[in-house]
Amino acid sequence: MLNPVKVGILGLGTVGGGTVHVLQQNAEEIARRAGRGIVVTHACAKDLNKTHPYSTDDIVLTEQLTALVNNPEIEIIVELLGGTTIAREMTLQAIANGKHVVTANKALIAKHGNEIFAAAQDKGVMVAFEAAVGGGIPIIKAVREGLAANEIEMMAGIINGTCNFILTEMRDKGSAFADVLAEAQSLGYAEKDPTFDIEGVDAAHKLTILASIGFGIPLQFDKVYREGITNITPEDVQYANELGYKIKHLGITKRTKKGIELRVHPTFIPNKRLLANVEGVMNAVLVDSDALGASLYYGAGAGALPTASAIVADLVDVTRTLTTDPGNRVPHLAFQPNALVDLPIVPIDEIESSYYLRLSALDKLGVLAYMTNILSDNGISIEAIIQKEPIGGAEHVSVVMLTHQVVEKQLNRAIQAIESLEGIIGKVTRIRLEMLAS
Repeated sequence: MLNPVKVGILGLGTVGGGTVHVLQQNAEEIARRAGRGIVVTHACAKDLNKTHPYSTDDIVLTEQLTALVNNPEIEIIVELLGGTTIAREMTLQAIANGKHVVTANKALIAKHGNEIFAAAQDKGVMVAFEAAVGGGIPIIKAVREGLAANEIEMMAGIINGTCNFILTEMRDKGSAFADVLAEAQSLGYAEKDPTFDIEGVDAAHKLTILASIGFGIPLQFDKVYREGITNITPEDVQYANELGYKIKHLGITKRTKKGIELRVHPTFIPNKRLLANVEGVMNAVLVDSDALGASLYYGAGAGALPTASAIVADLVDVTRTLTTDPGNRVPHLAFQPNALVDLPIVPIDEIESSYYLRLSALDKLGVLAYMTNILSDNGISIEAIIQKEPIGGAEHVSVVMLTHQVVEKQLNRAIQAIESLEGIIGKVTRIRLEMLAS
């Protein structure tokens, strides 16, 4: 058997430690699959004296990142630094030194992937990033290789566990967003500053990557439309349930006649759909393709060992191809680099969707008819409507509507007209609705 492949890890935190643990625990099985051993010989850590639940006896620990990326003995760098500044610098330096790179850094790939993959192509090295989307779910390999015979039509994913946990708890307990967020933080599911999760930035990074490998387009994070979940109320969750839906925070990308849709936002999904039943911190991605049809990829989207599972799988893939002609390797973004096409990204106001609308209206004869006339004048037809009885003699009542398909700019015009009726109708809450393929 060939000599073991030597690996250096930049960042020996939770995921880095999980990677070392998996490589040590399953060393024999991994070697059987890869054709040779894979060993971590060097690691960069913030605290060199920290004790670990795995052995570091044979690992050279250092605080210097360049000591790894410039070490001629190391063949593969595992980048687990997070962020996009130092991580980009170290990744490009490793590539310049002829090293392969494995990363779990979705922000790095989404924002700088085009530059990184071009550099890797020039040097004949690989950059693997399975762990960047969906944690341990092998969604990158599934789309890039398993579905290579298909034309991808649509991908919709629950790709942020924090948001999914919050929405699940709001439904199950009837709690307010702020209360469930505090619970998620106490359980370690949400960061002290949860902005990246709850405002959809993390999901947008992942959707950028999925769209690129699904449709053969450059990575375009700056063109992703994004909404978070901070405005979702217990009332919205309750109405969704009454109407036979659940609210999920989805990343959605579609191929349409206008171009490619790239959007992250709360979404109404029918209860019977598979994605509607993905609960807690779990992730899932639904892929609709022409030959296979709908397929669902489900699993743990974060955590030390699930993420390490994807990182080690990438290490095995890279090890298998170390002696392969670079021109015959699986392309980074699924399509050959010279075959990527710059398809237009559809602006959000050109998106066509159905909608859930919730508002407070004056309990007075003719108000509802006036409101529906505004919708009709803007080409919007109503599929279902619920009007609640006023509570305790209140002057206003809650009105909930589901619309048929409509172009978003038409809906925006109607909402603007409705909200102009101050004192009669309050601010309109709207959530997009997707039937999905399965």
